[in-house]
Amino acid sequence: MPDWLELVLRVAGVLVAFLTLPLIVGQAEHKVMAHMQGRLGPMYAGGFHGWAQLVADGIKFVQKEDVTPRDADRPVFRLAPAVALVPYLLVLLVIPLGPGDLVAQPLDIGLFFVLAVVGVGVLAVLMSAWASANKYSLLGGLRGAAQLLGYELPLVLAAASVAMAAGTLSLPGIVEAWQPWWLLWQAPAMVIFFVAGLAEIRRPPFDMPVADSELVFGYMTEYTGLRFAFFLLAEYVGIVVIAALTTVLFLGGWQGPFADAQLGWLWTLLKVFAVAFVIIWLRVSYPRLREDQLQRLCWLVLVPLALAQLVLTAAVRLAL
Repeated sequence: MPDWLELVLRVAGVLVAFLTLPLIVGQAEHKVMAHMQGRLGPMYAGGFHGWAQLVADGIKFVQKEDVTPRDADRPVFRLAPAVALVPYLLVLLVIPLGPGDLVAQPLDIGLFFVLAVVGVGVLAVLMSAWASANKYSLLGGLRGAAQLLGYELPLVLAAASVAMAAGTLSLPGIVEAWQPWWLLWQAPAMVIFFVAGLAEIRRPPFDMPVADSELVFGYMTEYTGLRFAFFLLAEYVGIVVIAALTTVLFLGGWQGPFADAQLGWLWTLLKVFAVAFVIIWLRVSYPRLREDQLQRLCWLVLVPLALAQLVLTAAVRLAL
């Protein structure tokens, strides 16, 4: 197969995953929340169990008028939703689905690339907040910047722990080095990474930047139509990315109870959807954290625990 054709197929596969997996997670969130909260919800769109409701919502967003505030910085205002989406698309390029060639672009420094690209998300928040010329958007953007910059530190420290344990920054290399007993001694790092990841994608209970009871809808207040839909899509893609990174770094990726490498992609997807279910579950179960509680959790709990986990990892590596 020519190199250019292989590249096209790999990129096409990532685009398909980028467009389908968030929709599956979004539909699952609607149904899981409805069952947990005892709400009937839309049941007739598309027939069986309202499977097409999310598609109907997308069509609704496309039909809505795209309004830009008169005093807004128009180029920045219109570019912000794309800046929110593109980093997650780039991250999906380097996340391995299975062994061998089941990764769009294997990188020796894949973990470093992922952490660097995910951090770009704060720019979309600041761009949309400042360009909207709205006080509620600006307050949401400032909250978002403080939250994202703070939780970036425990996220990186937790990822550094598992990279140190595996002795590589390659995501496939980390999966290959993973052992089942890592579930015990890397468990604190996994919890820290997962919680910090929720804060990075601004999911409840870490949704202070879009607190509807205080800020209307935070930095997204002035967005309508398709641009608003892009922000929502970025949230669901973020769920997929955080679930996939948690799976690859801490849950063994494609490794399953059987030695059949042909089913590696299936184990990866099952773990990703299981972690995504936990993310949805937390949204239903816990109230929104106050700003002081959110920052206290980051700096007084997660950061010290992440540093302690690094010391533990270094000690175990020296002992082995």
